[in-house]
Amino acid sequence: MKKIKYYYDTRSLRYERWVMPLWMKLLRTAGILLAILFTAILIFLIASPFLDTPHDKMLRQDLLTMREQYHVLTGQLHRMEQQLRELQSRDNQIYRAIFAASPIPDSLRAHEQARIAEMDMLDGLSNTQLISNATAMIRDIEHRIHVQNQSYAELDSLVQNKQKLLASIPAIEPIPDEDINRIASGFGYRIDPIYKTRKFHPGIDFAASEGTPIYATGNGVVEWSGMDESGYGVHVIIRHGFGYETLYGHLEKTVVKKGEQVKRGQIIGYVGSTGKSTGPHCHYEVIRNGVKVNPVYFFYNDITPQQYERILKMAAANNQSLD
Repeated sequence: MKKIKYYYDTRSLRYERWVMPLWMKLLRTAGILLAILFTAILIFLIASPFLDTPHDKMLRQDLLTMREQYHVLTGQLHRMEQQLRELQSRDNQIYRAIFAASPIPDSLRAHEQARIAEMDMLDGLSNTQLISNATAMIRDIEHRIHVQNQSYAELDSLVQNKQKLLASIPAIEPIPDEDINRIASGFGYRIDPIYKTRKFHPGIDFAASEGTPIYATGNGVVEWSGMDESGYGVHVIIRHGFGYETLYGHLEKTVVKKGEQVKRGQIIGYVGSTGKSTGPHCHYEVIRNGVKVNPVYFFYNDITPQQYERILKMAAANNQSLD
């Protein structure tokens, strides 16, 4: 029930009912409206940072979607990187090893430490930085794929030359040795037959009677044929390519000339005892990339495992060489 107000009228000397003027009603109403408006504005200002407009909600959702897509993309890039790393490992450790090719340095593929540092910076980056980082990762992978493609192109060339490589590598004994008993002295330190001191013997001595044929152990080109003062007497050097050379020393005579193309199994000369030699034999050496290596590891054509094991034991015997 509305409360009724009265006032004392001094003129009539009695209490009269008080009626609010129109202007006062309007003023009060305006004050209330202003107070409501001010309160609403204050509430909006305080709450606006915590409230999203439809546009803000749309932008926030787009940002969330973009970040999710970025993380999906990053996961895919990591998987691609892992697969590429496995290809690189197989390339270096298997494919290039098969062809005796030098592995590709990691520095040519990628800067690993720099890439790890970039990945550690992902958290907390702005959208522009995330996009820039993803672009850099893609560019890095593209570069490594380019290097890998070049490697496979090189391997393809090696595959095409594989038949030539296999025919050129020295793979047989220079003198037929069906009974595996011709090896008189092996590779390594042996007693010198003249000075009677331990001296490095850079090849294998095959004992045989004078005039026994000597065969080229792989395809190649004759680099030397004849006599010199090296101590090998009459000898032949064949350049097989792919970093391989072979030397046949103390021959009685040669039947090939310098620059001549020879095939594996072709007769190149005959056993003798010329030069620094104490008896008829063929001194045989294998040189790979300028370094003399043990020829016994190249006897893998036309022999059984048992014969090869016997050759290893005979070549390892610590005896006196024939030259």
